[in-house]
Amino acid sequence: MSEVLQGIRVLDLSRIFAGPDSAQMLGDLGADVIKVESPKGGDECRYLGVTKEELEKIGAPSPSFRSFNRNKRSIVLDLATDTGRDAVRRLMLRSDVVLNNFRPGTMERWGIGYDDLCAEHPGMIYCDFHAYGPVGPLADIGANDLALQAHSGLMSITGEEGGPPARAGSAIVDLHASLAIVSGVLAALFHRERTGEGQRLDTSLLLSSAHLMSYFYQDYWLTGNEHKRMGTANHLSVPNQAFPANDGYVVIIAPSDEMWRRLAAALDPETLGVEAFRTASERLRLRKDVVEAISAVTRRLGKHEIHDKLSRAKVNVSIVNGIAEATEHPQLEAVGGIFHHGDGERYVGTPFRLHKSPGRMSRGYPGLGEHSAEILSEAGFSEAEIEELSGVRK
Repeated sequence: MSEVLQGIRVLDLSRIFAGPDSAQMLGDLGADVIKVESPKGGDECRYLGVTKEELEKIGAPSPSFRSFNRNKRSIVLDLATDTGRDAVRRLMLRSDVVLNNFRPGTMERWGIGYDDLCAEHPGMIYCDFHAYGPVGPLADIGANDLALQAHSGLMSITGEEGGPPARAGSAIVDLHASLAIVSGVLAALFHRERTGEGQRLDTSLLLSSAHLMSYFYQDYWLTGNEHKRMGTANHLSVPNQAFPANDGYVVIIAPSDEMWRRLAAALDPETLGVEAFRTASERLRLRKDVVEAISAVTRRLGKHEIHDKLSRAKVNVSIVNGIAEATEHPQLEAVGGIFHHGDGERYVGTPFRLHKSPGRMSRGYPGLGEHSAEILSEAGFSEAEIEELSGVRK
């Protein structure tokens, strides 16, 4: 069974989350991904979010680095030097896809921007990934996931009603951006397959955060509404939020009148089957009363009992799990969401499945510069050049 991107070489010049995650997904699909790292410790993500004691316990690198860097080979090159930049240029000219998340103008100042290379390598797909994009009043400002959650308005709708701004618990802008990069690269590869032409692709945390907020923006443009924080609730329908059980919380979503009738019949027809709650528009108008009525019922029941009753009634329901409960639930394994590698180590798999050419984990995360000599030798560098660039011999 062939891998869909077998024969495609990706040069990954990115760091931290979004770029490396996108390169990893391309590697899952069979691409040969070469990760270029600085000799000064490599990708900062190697040590991100862990103490010295934790690293001693689990071994380097950090869980974050392991999450986004499987199926890659690592080479160390110093882009602050002429020899390092020349080596990267030579590797770029042998690559189908180049990814970078340096600030706008950096690659051009180094003489390895798209315009510097496209005439010599017209089939190259060159992806620039920035915080706010390559142009505009904020183009030169550095930012991360949290900054774009703030800028986009996402933090203004996240958190408890009347409370302070709250960050979404995961780096959702970064990880949404990684999927945008993969989508763009695959579209560009398809274009090249049909025309022979490569192209430049650019995307940003800004574009991904705006996409996450798209229906809120559309609502504002049409009506002037600026939605505020509602905790776990949702302005689109009621019920559509977390409710208390006697041993935790469950999320209940019943947007249609038919589903509401099934919910009421399954939980408490006398309390919830009243005429006042009959239609979706009335439930929106009486949001507080509906939520209080459901909560009065759910507080008497266990979370698994609520889940069983509503799932049997075909009402959308989920237990609010902790990380341990979520990772150990058999459903994720059932849909191929976990890759197993090495001595029982587990990784979250590619977020989609191609059934004729599925993604797989062929190698784990690389050590810093682990494949430097191998990669340079494949690219035609002499042994003397390899020793000068990386300090290692073939």
